[in-house]
Amino acid sequence: MRTIGLIGGMSWESSAEYYRLINQQVRDQLGPLRSARLLMYSVDFGPVEQAQHAGRWDEAARILIDAAQRLQDGGAECLVLCTNTMHKVAEQIQAATAVPFLHIADPTAQAALAAGTLNVGLLGTAFTMEQEFLKSRLSQQGLNVLVPDAQERQAVHRIIYEELCVGVISDASRRVYQQVIESLRARGAQAIILGCTEIGLLLKPEHSPLPLLDTTELHARAAVDFALLE
Repeated sequence: MRTIGLIGGMSWESSAEYYRLINQQVRDQLGPLRSARLLMYSVDFGPVEQAQHAGRWDEAARILIDAAQRLQDGGAECLVLCTNTMHKVAEQIQAATAVPFLHIADPTAQAALAAGTLNVGLLGTAFTMEQEFLKSRLSQQGLNVLVPDAQERQAVHRIIYEELCVGVISDASRRVYQQVIESLRARGAQAIILGCTEIGLLLKPEHSPLPLLDTTELHARAAVDFALLE
């Protein structure tokens, strides 16, 4: 089994999900007492979040490159960045390390294509919904990516940072997301990408009229596939 390196802490709420999902999937495949070989470097999210909102992406990149290099030095055989938003600096992390970097968009696009859903709605932070770093990688693999309107994007973003990242799960906020999903469905979305690793804490399949593509779950599965590859 290969050793997985997790760059976590953004937020730790979803990093804990990565740990659970990866170990659960290894157990399901290998047996009841089996678990993953993994390392996690969990950064302090505060400075990263401040750099995000101030547009200091190079500063945030330096924090994550340091984490990635520490994982590599510790024996990680792949890198998994446990956040969608910080894939904005994925290329910088890849350039600074020598082990495979498992990009969160790739298993997500593969799952959408396998299900025949070419028109997908994307929920995430404002950075993820409005900038091209994730959308373009999804589009390059054949997907048509729809994002909510400006007011809806603001609401989705606020709920992520003010609630989900600090462990607050609210029925009222779930209803906001459901309304956004209905808007995307009316515009032709066939499935919804949960493009923030915390959204899966709020939205489950039973909460949506459209199939949900949970990037956290799909990314964790890709990490397990890599770890168990013969």
